[in-house]
Amino acid sequence: MPQPQPGIIPEPSQNALFLILRVLEPATRGPAVASVAAGVPVLVRKIGAIDPRAKAVCTVGFGSEFWDVISPGKRPASLRPFKAIEALGRSAPSTGGDMLLHIISKRQDLNFELAMRIRRQLGEKVEVMEEVHGFRYLDTRDLTGFIDGTENPKGRERAKVALIGSEDPAFAGGSYVFTQRYVHNLKKWATVPEREQEKVIGRRKRDSRELPDRDKPPTAHISRVVIEEQGEELEIIRHSFPYGNLSESGLFFIAYSKNLDIPEKMLSRMMGTTGDGLHDHLMEYSQAVSGATFFAPSLAMLRSLKSSSGRP
Repeated sequence: MPQPQPGIIPEPSQNALFLILRVLEPATRGPAVASVAAGVPVLVRKIGAIDPRAKAVCTVGFGSEFWDVISPGKRPASLRPFKAIEALGRSAPSTGGDMLLHIISKRQDLNFELAMRIRRQLGEKVEVMEEVHGFRYLDTRDLTGFIDGTENPKGRERAKVALIGSEDPAFAGGSYVFTQRYVHNLKKWATVPEREQEKVIGRRKRDSRELPDRDKPPTAHISRVVIEEQGEELEIIRHSFPYGNLSESGLFFIAYSKNLDIPEKMLSRMMGTTGDGLHDHLMEYSQAVSGATFFAPSLAMLRSLKSSSGRP
């Protein structure tokens, strides 16, 4: 198995910075952008040397259309753009993007320094579509007050869930990336009694213990996203982070998976488009405002983008 990019498998750190970029004139500037992307691991080492204890890493992903520019005729089997969802007033928009930078470390200033240096190298070849600075909130909680990521796989299971393998050997060690930004209505959420909040989520607020079946509605968040097929649970690696300020706040959702079908199935059940007449009631308090999919190639394939002028 080729080595994956270093930010995919480890547990999330204290701070994250998410950049989604659009490449301007991709047909002519695409190879130059790919060359900068290929140099990101070297730049990360330089920034990381400032404080090795911060453990700075960066994962680089590419959107479906831009991948075709830098790798014509050779693409991951399941890479495709994110499809928007509209359902009875609920929406999950597709906003897309050509390149994703997922930077994580124990120091917010190092995340920012790395992002600035990458942005400087890219110059006028790109524009920023989305920039989100995430932070670890209390004991890994979402701003709703509930612990986030309880269902995340542990140990060796993380690589099995996230990384493409023998099913697409040319892209082994890579991973599909699914992103959305959600804006929470925390004022409305605060009016809901804690016991009712727990029914919306499907877990106890204090310790994240799952509610017993008799108390957990089929519209609870975990009832919609915990899916079993043929006796096995469909899993993803979540690296989501709270973000925001006193004017707007929410969650930047990011998941890595060897199969894009899995996060798409979860979202369909959340939004209520699976034909069972149910939707995730957490959507009454949180609104998706962006959505995109990317491919994060193996570390060797990322580096090859430079030597091959953007053609792995």
